[in-house]
Amino acid sequence: MAISKGFNTYIGTACPLNKANVDTDQLIPKQFLTGVTRTGYGRHLFYDWRYLEGDVTKPDPNFVLNKAEHAGAGILLARENFGCGSSREHAPWALADHGFTVIIAASFADIFFNNCINNQILPVSLPLDELDSLFTLVAQKPDTQIRIDLPAQQLTADRLAITFAIPAQAKTRLIRGLDAIDQTLEHESAIHAFEHRMPAWS
Repeated sequence: MAISKGFNTYIGTACPLNKANVDTDQLIPKQFLTGVTRTGYGRHLFYDWRYLEGDVTKPDPNFVLNKAEHAGAGILLARENFGCGSSREHAPWALADHGFTVIIAASFADIFFNNCINNQILPVSLPLDELDSLFTLVAQKPDTQIRIDLPAQQLTADRLAITFAIPAQAKTRLIRGLDAIDQTLEHESAIHAFEHRMPAWS
């Protein structure tokens, strides 16, 4: 999974995970944190909920990711405090590797939110009433196309039109495709100049 550079507008269907307090150990259990690249984690996303008897050849037909009507969804709907628990960056890696580009929830754990920004996943926080409207719409019409315009901070779906908030720095980094290291390297010349001004230690 290569991180795309720059987020502008995304259009896709949504997978409704109607759960609050989804922690990072449910997103990607600790036994799979063995790789050194960002790829290959999607298969284990929601492993304990997604498979029967811990067997990847036995998908649980009752789990929402395994339902045919949500195959290929690039937007994940969730509830409060999504991404709580440990700070593992593998959680957004697994979400992105599975194919999710946008996560819409009532709220996010702070570290998870920042890890999403670093990995070009857009986390959108919505008030409960607007989130409920989205869940209802997707339940009634799973193939509903949801459009997220990040520069305009607008979400539209069917008759819904929702304005969402996002910190200015997070928005800029997503639009420009910058992770935290990229952002620092924009000041590389100033960093080098500062280094050259410093006296050498004997």
